[in-house]
Amino acid sequence: MTARGWLLFSLMGVVWGIPYLMIKVAVDEVSPSTVVFTRCALGALLLLPFALRRGGLTTTVRTHWRPLLAFACIEIVVPWYTLTDAERHLSSSTAGLLIAGVPIVGVALARFFGDTERLGTRRLTGLGLGLAGVTVLTLPHLTGGDARSLAEVLLTVLGYAVAPLIAARHLQQVPSLQLTTVCLTFAALVYAPAAALTRPTRMPSAETLTALAGLGVICTAVAFVAFLELIKEAGPTRATVITYVNPAVAVAAGALFFDEALTPAVLAAFALILTGSVLATATAPGPRPRPVPWSARQTSRADGRVESP
Repeated sequence: MTARGWLLFSLMGVVWGIPYLMIKVAVDEVSPSTVVFTRCALGALLLLPFALRRGGLTTTVRTHWRPLLAFACIEIVVPWYTLTDAERHLSSSTAGLLIAGVPIVGVALARFFGDTERLGTRRLTGLGLGLAGVTVLTLPHLTGGDARSLAEVLLTVLGYAVAPLIAARHLQQVPSLQLTTVCLTFAALVYAPAAALTRPTRMPSAETLTALAGLGVICTAVAFVAFLELIKEAGPTRATVITYVNPAVAVAAGALFFDEALTPAVLAAFALILTGSVLATATAPGPRPRPVPWSARQTSRADGRVESP
């Protein structure tokens, strides 16, 4: 990837490494519908003035409404609810481990969508190492969960794998700011009735309000614009490799802010994730130039001359 691609990749690894913990905090006091509505509404309100100032928002919607609708439903409307609802019964570590399957599913689906990019042994090895690192990292923290919650996370994985392919194939020409604003606004409108019906009967705690604000501003508005730029910069399959980094960021945050121990197993998992991410996002080497046989008489078209050795 380019330097810009690595910058976006690093940013996404951080800002999408913390939503699992924030969602876990929020669903203790508010419904999943309210969580999704709040983060979408906050993100849309924050970005809408900038999108309107840029101009052309109505034209973008009118021209690309079909892929915009598909992307909004597959990336936001369905997965954000299923993941949020699942975390009422799953630990954030379990959710993070399951979500880390997105790159593997994305590679398989990319072939179905007609992606002809050659993966190569290096990238396949990277995907395997990254998944192994996530497994080592989260395995000690796995907790329960029923069949429904596991199915919800797997549905989230499918949505997260398909949506970047739609964006790369049909929405490359749409500015990321406009795409994000339209999709978040649509998702907020979808969840507004359910959020109103399930609103909390009393004011949530400061911890929950902080989690909701962080989800809306950092993990939605900022993160989505960066993610769409990453898709354009690095491609859909490489962009999804951030789901390997996210659990590592969550564990690192726990060690930094909550004095959780960094064991040798955690450090080994970090090494696997870092190595796997570098390999999985590497650009496949292009075909070597075909050698041209040398002959004793060669023709040059420069200035119309014919040259002989």
